[in-house]
Amino acid sequence: MQGEELPLANRQRFHTADIWEARAEVGRAFCPHELHITQRSATLDARLHAAPLDRTGLYYLDYGTEVRITPGDLESFFLVQIPLAGHAKITCGREEIVSSPELASVPSPAGKLDMRWGAGNPQLIVWFDRASLESHLGSLLGRVVRRPIRFSLGMDLTAADSRSWLNIVDLLRREAERPDGMTSRPVVTQQLESLLMTQLLMAQPHTYTPALLGEQPRVAPPAVRRAMDVIEGHAAEPLTVAEIAECVGVGVRALQEGFRRHLDTTPLAYLRMVRLDRVRKELLTADPGATTVTAVASRWGFLHPGRFSLAYRTQFGESPSETLRA
Repeated sequence: MQGEELPLANRQRFHTADIWEARAEVGRAFCPHELHITQRSATLDARLHAAPLDRTGLYYLDYGTEVRITPGDLESFFLVQIPLAGHAKITCGREEIVSSPELASVPSPAGKLDMRWGAGNPQLIVWFDRASLESHLGSLLGRVVRRPIRFSLGMDLTAADSRSWLNIVDLLRREAERPDGMTSRPVVTQQLESLLMTQLLMAQPHTYTPALLGEQPRVAPPAVRRAMDVIEGHAAEPLTVAEIAECVGVGVRALQEGFRRHLDTTPLAYLRMVRLDRVRKELLTADPGATTVTAVASRWGFLHPGRFSLAYRTQFGESPSETLRA
């Protein structure tokens, strides 16, 4: 990109040849990770430009030489990484692509991420808060999103929907580069971020694409609504599917089919979600000096700390101890 002003040039976070500084600063912007120069004789020339917003953010990142980046699971955020030149080998879970200016990468939070960026491979990165994107998807679907969003790893930037999404990215970038741009106005930024999220969800295939492009889900029938009331009213008690079905006067198989068809979940998964929500509400208002995560989790039926912590992090994007400290 010689002869051109770099994207977000007025938002420089750092420019360094020190790999330790680069790893620390990029870690602060995104998440802790390992960073290694792949060729011994190579010299790092790393820079980061950052325009973090509320639910999203734009970043320009270049290492100036070939590097390997291994953050593991992203957990609490999504990325769309757009190479402006060169190539990068991206592995996320079981998927692997070679990204280029025609093929962006969209790693999902739940897959282990391993990247090898080539020399001459600066990237424009769009960051999305996981909870915000899943909540936004829920508002589009008209229901709560229970399962994680998983995007296809490769994003074809030559496709019409992707180009439309890139136009929104470019608008945000240009406004972020202006001292008096629209990104300095919270009301306008909120609308632009919503548009950015909607267009990404429409442009890039993911686990909810069929539901998003198809018919909206029907209103749950009375038996399912009654079962939901039973679960929410007795979430702290030991409940079985048979007991719930008996309370609402239907068979077990009929109840399970009703939950699957109308809520895209099962009665026990819904019970777990309700219990996790109750745990979170308690932790958010509890005194960390007088309350333990284990005690709160036990009150709501979570007796296995390891499985509870994993389920909590999957649903809320943070550990229960982080919620308690907050």
